Amino acid sequence: MQYDALKTFVTLIEVGNFTKTAEKLRISQPSVSLHLKNLEKEFETQLLDRSPKSFNLTPTGELLYNRAKQMLSIYEQAKRDILAHHNAISGSLKIGASFTIGEYILPGLLVELQEAYPNLTIEAVIGNTEEIVKSVRLLQVDIGLIEGQTNEKEIEVHPFMEDQLYLVASSNHAIAKIKNVSFSNLQNQLWVTREEGSGTREYLLHMIRSQGIKVDSFLTISSNQGIKETLMKGKGISLLSKSVIAREVTDGHLSIIPLTGHSFTRTFSCIYVPIMKQKKNVETFLHRFIK
Repeated sequence: MQYDALKTFVTLIEVGNFTKTAEKLRISQPSVSLHLKNLEKEFETQLLDRSPKSFNLTPTGELLYNRAKQMLSIYEQAKRDILAHHNAISGSLKIGASFTIGEYILPGLLVELQEAYPNLTIEAVIGNTEEIVKSVRLLQVDIGLIEGQTNEKEIEVHPFMEDQLYLVASSNHAIAKIKNVSFSNLQNQLWVTREEGSGTREYLLHMIRSQGIKVDSFLTISSNQGIKETLMKGKGISLLSKSVIAREVTDGHLSIIPLTGHSFTRTFSCIYVPIMKQKKNVETFLHRFIK
């Protein structure tokens, strides 16, 4: 197919002038005439009736003009389809996420990704923050989502989303009956917390140390669900993400303990080794979810 000649012919008809056609296509005016001559030779017909100042389409010229527009449209669509095929998001994406993110936030992101990119195979790995940082550093996952930060020098860290944490206990716990809770009310309590390496545990321990809270004892459970089940049995208090406790608070099984004059927020982070950003699927995830 004489693509350039057909494009010149269609442009000439729509512009109505040889000089303007040459300017629009950034070719010389003799090239416009040559393209027209080549088409007339190939189709063995006269395409234009010319006069010194204008031209008109011949019947066969009008026929070719209509067909040429169709052919050019099909050609351009084929180019777009082939480009889309080469740039399609496919293959695999392995995401590591700490427990709070992996259990309560990541599922929604995975559904959104799968709907947007049905040819993408997604795998999610859930562990505590320390484990996910290690997996990212060792390239065992493409990208990681963690609670907080990491000091690993070879890992890039970007804010992912803000998280609100709340002190929480059973609705039957004595502290849930207090209207205006202060740090003094938190003294000598049983705290139910996550295991070492957990970002949520680190945040809780920082709060306890910074406020000089005396702890009666710690009960360590490496599961958010396990912590909630323990709290709902009336044992202990904890500090958990809003996303973790939303359903139980709504159902009345757990109560948020409002601490007068204080709130607890942290930043979830997206982490990856810089070389992984070269992977198209990682770049797609970052572009979609990391602002």
